[in-house]
Order: sequence, then structure tokens, then C-alpha cells
Amino acid sequence: MKIIGSLVVIALIGVGAYFFTRGSNDKAPTTTVPDTATDTKEPTATTTLPVKAKGPTSVIGASVEKRDITAYHFGTGDTEILFVGGTHGGYSWNTALVAYELIDHLKARPDVIPKNVQVTVIPVLNPDGLVKVAGTADHFAKKDVSASSATRTSGRFNAKNVDLNRNFDCAWQATGTWQNKPVSGGATAFSEPETVALKSYVETNKPAGVVVWYSAAGGVFASKCLEGILPETHTLTNTYAQASGYKAYEDFDFYEVTGDMVNWLAKEKIPAISVLLSTHEDTEWTKNKAGIEAVLKHFAQ
Repeated sequence: MKIIGSLVVIALIGVGAYFFTRGSNDKAPTTTVPDTATDTKEPTATTTLPVKAKGPTSVIGASVEKRDITAYHFGTGDTEILFVGGTHGGYSWNTALVAYELIDHLKARPDVIPKNVQVTVIPVLNPDGLVKVAGTADHFAKKDVSASSATRTSGRFNAKNVDLNRNFDCAWQATGTWQNKPVSGGATAFSEPETVALKSYVETNKPAGVVVWYSAAGGVFASKCLEGILPETHTLTNTYAQASGYKAYEDFDFYEVTGDMVNWLAKEKIPAISVLLSTHEDTEWTKNKAGIEAVLKHFAQ
């Protein structure tokens, strides 16, 4: 009997040990939940993310008086077309205004941009000159423009009284000509922060084509510097002219021009044209819209 009792005690001890160990080890399965503080991280400044397009805006530099020179970007393609206004600030304020009209148009109608194209618009290369005349370098209206012809003329130049379209590196001279007047071309080519900003942007981004607005002559002018007109510049000139109704010109021969932006672009082997609005008062938006959209279609693949 003692033996049987001992066996019963041993059996009871074994059963208890079984359930004791089962209770301590048979836990619910554990699930690894990502720690949102560590596993799901927000991108940091050093994170490299794939980006197809700049934008929607970028500051490419600053003026003499430290105003931003802003570029507006539209589309995600690899072929960049650059449009520039406001080189002569408040004197040619309508060239800035037509650029702002283009910005508004592309915001409303992004579908006009081919998939392989990116459009960049620099509406005001000379913000200091525009502020003199319109009170702002941001989007403005015709009613904001000073009625004083002397004020508008002074707004042609930057804050150092340099004509920015005489400060680029093609046939540059310290003293250039505007109509029958001598104007400053700067101490050297690219002596001005505004022209350096444009130069840096172009050299970094290598646009496939450039359209620059000026006023006033009413025509599309091809660019060239020493080596003649690039074949693609011929095409760009005729494409814009035929669509817009402006006359196409191979030369600007009204007076000698030195240090010109589009001619420097030709020197850099970048097709570029000057579109001169017909007056200093009108943007001729309907004509320019047709020219712009024809150029975009030309670069579509």
C-alpha cells in the first residue's frame, strides 16, 4: 500500500509540474509591430528621393537690392524650355506681365505641356527695376504701373544703373548702346548678380530652347554670336513667328547691341529667340499664347 501511495503522490506531482510549465510557456503568439517612432520614418533633409520636376518654384538668385529672382516650373519632362521676362524691369514691364500671364495659363491648362517637356518661367530677371515702376516684382496689373515716363525709363536698369541686356558674354563692352544713348554694360561681363543668376541656371539645367521677351519692335529675332545662327534657332524663330503672326528676323540691326542675353545663349549652343512685343503697353497675349503653344508642340516627342 505504501508503494501504491508513493506512486500516486509521484503521479500527482508530475501532473502538477506539467500544467505549471504549460501555463508559463503556452503564451499567445507575439507579433512584431513596427515602431512608428523608429520603423516608419519621415524623409529627412539628407534623404534622396526620386524627383522628376523642380518646383513648383525655385529662387535662382537675388538682385542687387536682395530681391529674389524666382523661377516657376511646370511639367515633369526631361526637355526644358525656358521663358524669361522683365530683363529691362519697369521700362519693359509688359514683358514681365506676359510672363505672369503664361504662368496663370499653365496653372489653368497644364495639359498643354507635352509629357516629355518641362516649362520654366522666370517672369522678372530685374526685380529692382520693376519695383521702381510697379511697386512690386510679384504678380501685378497694368493699373499699378507708374504714369511717369522718366520713372519707367529709370526702371530699365538694375540698382547699379547697369543695363542687364548689355552684361552678357557675347561681344561685351563696358559701354553699350540703347537706341542712340550710351548705357552701362557693367564692369565686366556677368558683373551683375542678376545676370550671374541666369547664367548659373542655364549652365546647370541646359534648356533645349529659350524664349526671351523684350519691347518694343513687334517681331521674333534669332540669336547668334560670331558663328552664325544655329539650325534649331532658325526653326524656333519661324515656329514662334508663324504661329503668333509676328514677323521673323535673322538680325536685330536697328542699332549695335553688345552683351545681349540671347546672343550669349547662341554662344553656349542653346537655341534662343527674342520676342519683341509691339508696344510698351500691351502683352499681346493671344499672339504670344499661340507662339508659346507652337513651340511646346515642336519639342513634343
